[in-house]
Amino acid sequence: MEGKDFIESLKNGDSRTFRELVDKYQLPVRNTCLGIIRNRHDAEDIAQDVFVEVFRSINSFRSDSKLSTWIYRIAVNKSINFVNKKKREKWLSPLEDLFAGRNEREFHASPDVLPSSDLEKQQRERNLYKALDSLPENQRIAFTLNKYEELSYQEISEVMNLSLSSVESLIHRAKVNLQKKLWNCYKKESD
Repeated sequence: MEGKDFIESLKNGDSRTFRELVDKYQLPVRNTCLGIIRNRHDAEDIAQDVFVEVFRSINSFRSDSKLSTWIYRIAVNKSINFVNKKKREKWLSPLEDLFAGRNEREFHASPDVLPSSDLEKQQRERNLYKALDSLPENQRIAFTLNKYEELSYQEISEVMNLSLSSVESLIHRAKVNLQKKLWNCYKKESD
């Protein structure tokens, strides 16, 4: 699917080829975004933005890397930008309320990422996502791309623009940190 003819067809604006691309990468891109953003609705919106960006920018694709790597890189960058924007908004919002004379803020509970009737499974998922969210950004992204998207270390190094040894180190540290955080979490629950 990533051959020269396929890429040329994309560059020529063939809608059927673009549909094939979206069909193949829609779920992995959404899952990548979800792994970083942690909100299904926002991840779906960002995934759509990714494909809009791919469509707009396909002519700038230079084939230095695989097409999938380029798409993942766009997904990771858009997701990181979204998270950073949300952090800025969260930080600025109390100031805006203060200057606008509002003392009370509305809080909205975010829906669970993965609905489940099994409460124990749901709790384990929440614990895992909480632990993942507490990892440094690069560790979280590398771990998510490896474990959830099943990208190789080499592919992750291309997506993140890091050396192979840096990716290996990030994933190793992510595993160690997750193990500690989850151990502490479950130890507290059993006490």
